Amino acid sequence: MITKSKLILLGILFGTSFFPLQKETPSQKPQNILLIVADDLGYADLGSFGGDIDTPHLDELANQGIRFSRFHSSPLCATSRAMFLTGNDNHIAGMGIQGRREGVEGYEGYLSERIITIPQLLQTKGYHTYMAGKWHLGAEPEHHPGKKGFEKFFITPQGGANHYNNFGILPQAPISKYYENESEVEWPEGAYSTDFYTDKLIEYIGSNSKDGKPFFSFAAYTSPHWPLQVDEKYWKKYEGRYDSGYEELKRQRFESLKKAGMIPEDAILPPSHPNVKAWDSLSLEEQKMEARKMELYAGMVDNLDYNIGRLIQYLKEIGEYENTLIVFMSDNGAAAEDFYYEDGFKELIRENHTDAYEAMGKPNSFISYGPQWAEAGSSPFKYYKGFTTEGGMNVPMIISGPGVENKGSINDSFLTLLDLAPTFYDLAEVNYPAEWNGKMVKPLLGASLLPVLTGKQQAIHADDYVFGMEHNGYAMLRKGNWKILNTTRPFQLNNFQLYNLSTDLAEQIDLKDQEPAKLQEMLGEWEKFTNRVGIILPTPTAKNDD
Repeated sequence: MITKSKLILLGILFGTSFFPLQKETPSQKPQNILLIVADDLGYADLGSFGGDIDTPHLDELANQGIRFSRFHSSPLCATSRAMFLTGNDNHIAGMGIQGRREGVEGYEGYLSERIITIPQLLQTKGYHTYMAGKWHLGAEPEHHPGKKGFEKFFITPQGGANHYNNFGILPQAPISKYYENESEVEWPEGAYSTDFYTDKLIEYIGSNSKDGKPFFSFAAYTSPHWPLQVDEKYWKKYEGRYDSGYEELKRQRFESLKKAGMIPEDAILPPSHPNVKAWDSLSLEEQKMEARKMELYAGMVDNLDYNIGRLIQYLKEIGEYENTLIVFMSDNGAAAEDFYYEDGFKELIRENHTDAYEAMGKPNSFISYGPQWAEAGSSPFKYYKGFTTEGGMNVPMIISGPGVENKGSINDSFLTLLDLAPTFYDLAEVNYPAEWNGKMVKPLLGASLLPVLTGKQQAIHADDYVFGMEHNGYAMLRKGNWKILNTTRPFQLNNFQLYNLSTDLAEQIDLKDQEPAKLQEMLGEWEKFTNRVGIILPTPTAKNDD
């Protein structure tokens, strides 16, 4: 049933007056936007997507909104952040590779002046802008969120951190730094990252909640990113659940995803990455440790859901829930890295951390769940974070809030993180300019999702829409259901494979020999794409990494 309040809201969104509107009424207030980003969350983790982890608050958000089954991020943290905060390609935004590139356009390692960020533009419409969590878009203060439109923020500038203290885990940051607004600050002793970032967001939103202005709030959580650490009360409930192993969990989730309607009934389960050891080849002690890894990961996701529930409850308490568009997503596919055992990383990590079984999950523990569990998290797709396969890029997204119709539905149209910025600008009725601070900026590359959210359309991209992605030689380009994919280094054009995702979601059947004309068409699109966004191959050599 379409109520009067809903019609008024649609009128606000699309400039149509269904009823006479009076000034200063609550229904006229521009919508708040809450963007919640999980770090390295797998596609198959959430209950509403068919996962086995308890995520009641996110499941309810899905029940009140839309689940997007074919939403695509980039394959890595920093590149995704650069793209969804700007609505542009990672090279145009300055993050051609996850790290620093002095003097090379497209590879600066921080947000460039060729783009405008969401908070910068929303501030012109009177929005308050807040964030807490992981920045990863420039370590130096001159590249921090305050320079890119955020009014209040608490961040870790690096790509990863201990969840309880400032013990460094990355070679370029032997001590993890934290900043609140423009000042370097200490990590609060004993605080847990997801809990503390939620506290900060609630504090920031509350600081201006009575002035009548809308807010854009970015919850940039570092969970469930490694190291796998969480209070015992969150992981204990999963004890014993994963004793049958990662191959069995991958199979179980594949079937539950079908039941949930997230993948087709005729989908096939791809084989594991060659780096994954068979569960039966592990000793009993190794299996015991592996199962604990997944228990910890599940506990982190459980805690993440709890804190998202805190945010939602706070919005209800201050009367803003009904006026807030909530977007939840993961920044990339499930993570396979395990730096505790990798040269160049392990030396620093082992100074303050252990991988001992009895310490797993505690502040002095450094545990990752590796490619074996990441494959279960990325089921039913090929591979995981870092790869331009579907497993690295097809991630969960849920959108809920006022004006969102078809509640509880699943939308399986092709979407990308480039579509978020245009959606928010459409919602706030702000135009993206051609010039910013006296300099020309690149146009947006995505499209607004509002026609899908309001039920007017099922898709926003035509069949000939082209989306491409490149990072350090791994590359993909999609046009309609066709996709070319390269996961071989060094990059060479003849390494591209060709897939039809309408019949091969698992990317198992390379059609480049059977479809030479289509391959040439896609390679032509690749050439245009690389020229348009400024890709340099081979990738410029790193000076240092963030």
